[in-house]
Amino acid sequence: MRLGESPLGRRVFKVWLRDLIVWSKYWHGSLVGSLGEPVLYFLGIGYGLGSFIPAIEGIPYIQYLAPALIASSVMNSASFETTFSSFTRMEIQKTYQSIAATPVSMEEVIAGEILWAATKACLTGTVMFIAVAFLGFIHSPWAFAAIPVVMMTALLFASIGMTVTSYAPDYDFFTYYFTLFLEPMFLFSGTFFPLSSMPPLLQTFAWFLPLTPSVYVVRSLFQGHVGFHLLGPLLGTIVLTLFFFFFAIRRMVKRLVV
Repeated sequence: MRLGESPLGRRVFKVWLRDLIVWSKYWHGSLVGSLGEPVLYFLGIGYGLGSFIPAIEGIPYIQYLAPALIASSVMNSASFETTFSSFTRMEIQKTYQSIAATPVSMEEVIAGEILWAATKACLTGTVMFIAVAFLGFIHSPWAFAAIPVVMMTALLFASIGMTVTSYAPDYDFFTYYFTLFLEPMFLFSGTFFPLSSMPPLLQTFAWFLPLTPSVYVVRSLFQGHVGFHLLGPLLGTIVLTLFFFFFAIRRMVKRLVV
């Protein structure tokens, strides 16, 4: 593969820009869909149920919950974009095949799609970050260092979602992914309660879930707990992201290029 045709070539941006232009025509509904669920969780559980829950790790429950919901909302947004939306562009609209008929290679098409999904998820996370800051739940300047972590989380789950799509025969296939993979992560990655409250076996299991390190790092930064204890989760997230990014491209090209 020549450098100009690599997945990281300049034409990737054109694929990304194409998706941005299309999204700009329906961004209102898209943002409502991406933000609706996490905001309802934040209000219902954070303010409602949270009023009955004592402080966790020395902070009010709603403040404990906020950074985890930012990370999980990014996970859901990126996953939806590279599963249902990407499958539609691939199988129903034949968008990928049409773009690949131009000088843009299929590798660049898929890379652009993944980067677009990550960008869209980052937008969701950024809006939630601003809302949390506006409500006064950010008490450490280190919280702003969570933004690159959120971006990495978006790219990770966009890549994982595209990998799942490369195997999907139909829309029903994604039910297994969302129910058996994303839902357990949402519940058992330290989003709603500390991992230390679970049995040791479940704690070990939780650390193998890709969302757990992101939740841990983002929450630590929000609380200003910065140190070498963050290096392991950060490194693990970076390695997973690079692996799934290139693996997803390879899998999709194998599926689409005969």
